[in-house]
Amino acid sequence: MADRTFSHRRRVIINTDAKNEADDQFAIVHALLSPSLDIRGLVAAHFGNRRTRSSLEESRAEIELLLRLMKLDGRVPVAYGAPYALPDAGTPVPAPGVELIVEEAMRDVGEPLYVAFLGPLTDMASALMLEPRIAERDVTVIWIGGGGYDGAGPQNGRPEFNLSNDIVAANLVFSSTLKVWQVPAPTYRMMAVGYAELDAKVAPCGEIGEYLVRQLVEWNERQHGGSIEFRVLGDSPAIGLMLHPDCGTWVERPAPAFRYDGTYDFSAAENANRPIRVYGSIDARFIHEDFFAKLRAFADHR
Repeated sequence: MADRTFSHRRRVIINTDAKNEADDQFAIVHALLSPSLDIRGLVAAHFGNRRTRSSLEESRAEIELLLRLMKLDGRVPVAYGAPYALPDAGTPVPAPGVELIVEEAMRDVGEPLYVAFLGPLTDMASALMLEPRIAERDVTVIWIGGGGYDGAGPQNGRPEFNLSNDIVAANLVFSSTLKVWQVPAPTYRMMAVGYAELDAKVAPCGEIGEYLVRQLVEWNERQHGGSIEFRVLGDSPAIGLMLHPDCGTWVERPAPAFRYDGTYDFSAAENANRPIRVYGSIDARFIHEDFFAKLRAFADHR
C-alpha cells in the first residue's frame, strides 16, 4: 500500500452488530484499511434476541477477533453499545459506546464526524437523548437499514432486519435534525459478490482474508435454505460513502416515520421533518475493488 498521509481525515465511529451475519466483518476491515478515515472507535451493537441471547457480547467478541487477526488489537478503541433496544421514546440506554459517540460529537475540532450504523440505531438515539446538542454538530449518520421507497422490493411483509431491532430508535433519529444518509435494503442488496471472486481476491490475503471468506461460506451453509455461491456485502456501502459520498445516486426527501410493521409513514414528514439523503443505487465496483486492493496491499506488507 502506498505510504500516504492525509491532512484532513474524516473522524469515524463504526457501530456494528458484527456477529449478526457475515458482511459486517468486511466493512470493519475495509474501514480499518482506509488511511483517510480516522477510526475513533468500534462500537459493538446488539441485534435483538431472535438469533441469539447474547448478541451484544458476540458482536464485541467478533470485533476483537478481527483486530487480533489484523494484529491491530489494542490500537483501536472498542466499546460496548446498548445491550437491548430502547424501551420507549423517552428512555435512553446508557453504554460506553453511547458515551463515545457523545464525546466525539462534542469535540471542538475541524474534522467532521461520521457515525456508520451497520445495525440498529439504538446507540445514536440514546446519544441524542443524553446530549441533544449533537444535532447541531458536524455529524453525519450513515445507516444501513430500512425498506425500499416507492414500492421498491423486495416486499416480504415484515420490517427490514436492522430496522426491526429498534424501530423506536429509528423514529427518534429520523425525526431529529441530524444529518442522515440512509442506504435502504434494495440499495444495499446491490453489493453481491461471488465465491469465485472472494476465493481469488480475499482468501489468499493472510489470516484475515482466509477468515473473512471462511466465515462467510459457513454462515451461508448454516442459514441459507439452498446452495448458493455468493453473498451480499450489504454493510460495505457505509464505508464506500465515507470514502466517496457520490459513489451512488441519491435523493433528498423529508424524513419519514416508521410504522411498527416497518412501512414508512409520510403523513407528517412533508411539513415537519428535515430532508435526509436516501441512496437509490450504489457503485459496488468501486467499493469492492477498493477493498480488494487495500486488503492485498495489507497482506503483502505483513
